[in-house]
Amino acid sequence: MAKPHEKLAESLAILQDRQAGGRRIFKSQEITRIHRERLLQNGFLREVIKGWLVSTGPQAQEQDTTPWYASFWEFCAMYCNERFGKAWYLSPEQSLLLHAEATAIPPQVVISSPYGGNNKIGLLFGTSLYDLKIKDMPENLTEKNGLRLFPVNAALVRVPEAFFQRYPIEAQVAMASLRSVSGVLGLLLDGGHSAIAGRLAGAFRRIGRGAFSDEIVAAFKAARYDIRESDPFAGQVGVTAITSGAPPIVTRLHAIWESQRDAVAEIFPKAPGLPSDKDSYMKFVEDIYESDAYHSLSIEGYSVTPELIDRVRDGGWNPEIDEADRKNRDALAARGYYQAFQKVKDAVAAIIDGAPAGKLTRDAHREWYRELFAPSVSAGILKASALAGYRNHPVYLKGSSHVPPRVEAVLDGMDALFDLLEAEADPAVRAVLGHWLLGYVHPYPDGNGRVARFLMNAMLASGGYPWTVVRVEDRKAYLAGLEQASVGMNVKPFAEFLAKRVKWSSEQAG
Repeated sequence: MAKPHEKLAESLAILQDRQAGGRRIFKSQEITRIHRERLLQNGFLREVIKGWLVSTGPQAQEQDTTPWYASFWEFCAMYCNERFGKAWYLSPEQSLLLHAEATAIPPQVVISSPYGGNNKIGLLFGTSLYDLKIKDMPENLTEKNGLRLFPVNAALVRVPEAFFQRYPIEAQVAMASLRSVSGVLGLLLDGGHSAIAGRLAGAFRRIGRGAFSDEIVAAFKAARYDIRESDPFAGQVGVTAITSGAPPIVTRLHAIWESQRDAVAEIFPKAPGLPSDKDSYMKFVEDIYESDAYHSLSIEGYSVTPELIDRVRDGGWNPEIDEADRKNRDALAARGYYQAFQKVKDAVAAIIDGAPAGKLTRDAHREWYRELFAPSVSAGILKASALAGYRNHPVYLKGSSHVPPRVEAVLDGMDALFDLLEAEADPAVRAVLGHWLLGYVHPYPDGNGRVARFLMNAMLASGGYPWTVVRVEDRKAYLAGLEQASVGMNVKPFAEFLAKRVKWSSEQAG
């Protein structure tokens, strides 16, 4: 008779076969009852709604949102195709958000279909679908990652004015993606939408595409329509001319920076300027290492003690001789942090000497990452390819509804981030937005939080602010601030949190 672990292995082989092509969502009937129940019992599957399952893992706790958020849009596409065939689509608003590569998982998605029942379908972790019943299907829908959407042209014509106020960044990204205004203009003229035409003419003019605005106005006047141009972005800060034709992630980061930088500048204390006593500044950095290492690693879930940090710093940690050190994940992380910290110190010293912070860290942050994980590679815990650079697979953040950008967008996103850092004059803005947006892009398979805090402190040094520790006891407020920034596009809570920590560090530095 097969033993329990052999039975589980058999069920896992079935699941692995179903996961071909990266699938994470399955209909219950795809897996026989005995295997399904075994996988559910052992935490490898979880029920979304009756008849539908999501692949998870026994390491995921009951309230871990990551497996579900990673599978959310896959579920929407599969469920809707199964229930409605091709007779369904997402709202114009949701279509524009997805075209603009907005990453947050929405609490509810409206599905329009002639077969809808006007019912809310509750899903995991407070998410839901609403199946809105409609009479007729619109023409010229498009498909993206299995989701049936309005094209950008049609969505812009259909969204209400409130969309530009609620989602100004996404509106800019979507509008900047258009190479021609003819598609929008044709829909406006055929529908006689003079009020919408005036709104879009004003929107295009606000983002620096005046030629599009002029074409809309001229065409409507030629068709004998009364058109009055208005600005749907009125009252929104940071909506300025943007480069058309750039990848969506580049447009997005530039729009985020423009919309959030003033809030940071208003919240943060004035930069004291580069320190006149470099030795004292660097002595403070050296003295704060133990506290910084303990708190930074603890935030990431490592169990690191001051004693371990001292042993690493004093050279008492040796994985080549001590088998326990070789296998100790926490010790490997501590050694990597020590090595990376030394490189960050070098960067800070150069910045205090006048090196441009943005330009210097463009290359230096890669070295910091390599040093963080070099000990794990040396110990055989990670493959050498782990040090190759930016991630080549999707990542999902535990407990966050922010989903980092696609792999294909990472390099463009990081180039854009350092372009912005180099162009920004205010060191506080560089520190806060640099930290947030590095985590937003999430370029590395691991270590993004540590690299982001290193970057923050390098940028703080460029303004003469002291090295600032984010304490593990503040982890909840720290992560909540980042979540509000990435999901709500509101950096104020995060900026206020960091400003308090910088103020405290300034008092400690004397």
